[in-house]
Amino acid sequence: MKQQSLPFTISKQENFFDRLGDYIGDVFYDILPELGYELRDEQIYMAYQIDQAFKNKSTVFAEAGVGTGKTFVYLLYAICYARYMRKPAIISCADETLIEQLVKKNGDIEKLERALGLEIDVRLAKAREQYVCMKKLEPLANETTDEDILRVHDQIPDFVFEQGSSMKSFERYGDRKEYPWVSNEKWGEIGWDPIQQCSTCEWRHRSAQTLHRNYYRHSTDLIICSHDFYMEHIWTKESRKREQQLPLLPEASCVVFDEGHLLEFAAQKGLTYRFHSKTLDSVLTGYMSQDVREDSLYLVEDILVLHQEWFELLEQSAQRVSGSDRSEVKITMKMTKLIKELAKKVEALLEQLVFDSELFTIDAYHVKIIEEYLEFYAYGLSILLNKDQGVYWIEEKETDTSFVIMPRLVEDVLGKDVFSQNIPFVFSSATLSQGGDFSYLANSLGISSYQSFSVDSPFDYDTNMKIHGYITNDEEKEFRWMQIGQALNENQGKSLILFSDLTEMNQFRSWTEKQNWDFIMLYEGDREISETVQSFQTNIDSVLCSFNLWEGLDVPGETLSQVLIASLPFPPKDPVFQAKRKHVQDPFREVDQPYMLLRLRQGIGRLIRSNDDQGVIRMYLSELEKQENLEGIMRVLPVEMKMSK
Repeated sequence: MKQQSLPFTISKQENFFDRLGDYIGDVFYDILPELGYELRDEQIYMAYQIDQAFKNKSTVFAEAGVGTGKTFVYLLYAICYARYMRKPAIISCADETLIEQLVKKNGDIEKLERALGLEIDVRLAKAREQYVCMKKLEPLANETTDEDILRVHDQIPDFVFEQGSSMKSFERYGDRKEYPWVSNEKWGEIGWDPIQQCSTCEWRHRSAQTLHRNYYRHSTDLIICSHDFYMEHIWTKESRKREQQLPLLPEASCVVFDEGHLLEFAAQKGLTYRFHSKTLDSVLTGYMSQDVREDSLYLVEDILVLHQEWFELLEQSAQRVSGSDRSEVKITMKMTKLIKELAKKVEALLEQLVFDSELFTIDAYHVKIIEEYLEFYAYGLSILLNKDQGVYWIEEKETDTSFVIMPRLVEDVLGKDVFSQNIPFVFSSATLSQGGDFSYLANSLGISSYQSFSVDSPFDYDTNMKIHGYITNDEEKEFRWMQIGQALNENQGKSLILFSDLTEMNQFRSWTEKQNWDFIMLYEGDREISETVQSFQTNIDSVLCSFNLWEGLDVPGETLSQVLIASLPFPPKDPVFQAKRKHVQDPFREVDQPYMLLRLRQGIGRLIRSNDDQGVIRMYLSELEKQENLEGIMRVLPVEMKMSK
């Protein structure tokens, strides 16, 4: 697609930013109000602040409440700047749900196009997990009778199966969104996962993610991705260049982090090292089949034995964490000794690989694959051996066990590899600060210099929102479900129920299946998420049950007139948060409660999405939670909460 022109003219004597400021002023003061959009002082103020960040190529924390029109502001600046710099802008969202909110029919991008007569080139760069994996789907389709999976297989284009023919033209396929009937559980059987070794896969040149990647790289305006995908791009950029591959994302003119308060966890996840019980075996077995020296073969055999012993020790020490798919492990002295020996042998094999490759008896591409994996393996072990540098856990599936290592702190890497770039970075969210202080977020991301501002929501919460709190006994979950059921019936559906995790949602689901309802009950995970949200929007009397949609869900109108918070959203007891707790003086005040209050603010923000919206929030907490948290909760609520028995 050819480069789009700016929506305003600039003479040779004029400055881009002066003309951009004039144009933005015309849009918000004249063009949008004439089309029926409300003139908002908060939006104008935000535009001025972001203008400074673009002029100075600096980082800005834009904390703006619901209804301030922050998305229009950052989109306008990002699009215009992308066209001026002739490089696309990257909009990084917290998850796939937020991406869909931007690009959906009648979403903010489409509204902007209609209002301003723009043709915006926007393309999605989705995470690998969002694409079908042919290496998994093809053999499964030959043995399963599951109609949902067979239906996906039937829709795969013919060219994908024509391995021997040249591909003169292709079509994109395989996006999770194209198969909305598939549940999350079934998608796990056919979608990409970290066990797959794409670099050596025979399907790689015709895979869905490869074809989509070639498409979005040519965007001239916007590339929209998730935080996870952006951080994967940052972390793999140099290694991909070494392998003579293009980085996952092209060079950007600017980056916007929507719901930027969630970037730290995505950064940790993006820097994760994942060791699979079987992958090293497959990589080194392939190496042994080459014409290598005897010394190398002995080293490989030693490494495989040590690797197997290590995983046996890990599985023996693993302790399952309630409400999480992760199991805690303890690194014992015996395990540390084994890991040191394993690291020593891997380093020795890397040296041997240099000699073996010089003999020209091993295919150069194969050498590169082995070397890349061994370097990854060795660096992961080094993090593990550095005390307090890593967070680690076990994930077990029917066919494979994974040991996962995540760096505890990411600010050094982010400061060096991300925020040292001389481009504008915009953080946008209603929850970026703690009591107006942005330093916690800035420090955790390695940002030393930044601008910041806060803008309150223009909505009349006192008139349109009511909040009720209920004391319940955690030991009597069924009584809580009965209270929630009564609230659903009184409201005739039209509700969002937010749970702290999947386990709690499934407990509620088991109870609801024994009841009779006059409305549809929708559950996150049964279908592709945007399809589930669409069903909720179109079925006015429905109920949406979710454990992830504390942020990003935008459903104005009668459909969502009640938000039920089934329990306070404290972080899980999994290894990531246990590591955070271990390194602070007061874990409850410094880790658990701040996380809970931030997520609670986001969940409450799902109710009032327009000036005409009104409804009620119902919050369920135990007597102990009330004693420990009520004061903090009251401080972050937009209106006073009335407590009921």
